[in-house]
Amino acid sequence: MNSPTRVQLLAGQTLGSAENSFVIAEWSDPGAPSGSEASPPRWIAPLHLHRNDDEGWYVLEGKLCVKVGDDTVEVAAGAAVLVPRGTPHTYWNPDPAPVRYLLIMTPRIHQLIQAIHATQDRTPDAMRALFETYDSQLL
Repeated sequence: MNSPTRVQLLAGQTLGSAENSFVIAEWSDPGAPSGSEASPPRWIAPLHLHRNDDEGWYVLEGKLCVKVGDDTVEVAAGAAVLVPRGTPHTYWNPDPAPVRYLLIMTPRIHQLIQAIHATQDRTPDAMRALFETYDSQLL
């Protein structure tokens, strides 16, 4: 029998790894600049899809907007949203107030996010290739 994995404070940490079925991360966003409500969203992630992986968000504080296909879902504290595999999506903090949320993802999505943060080459072609490496598509 395997021992449970425990994280005392999840903020900035993850629970789970490539050996597990899912990974949970607590993340935050400081908020959109004041007065930017009418401007285009400041996406936390670009529009993309994961061909074979579902992804979910649970909002702890504040609010997220999640574009799921053609719909935009507003997710307030205490609410959650699941984006099924193959569905184009992106998300952002629509308010100047901070948001804290849990991102529930597969290990492959977590590896993609780690690779995005580690890469120096942010050109569109390089990012598209990086997404493809993890069975995802940058749209």
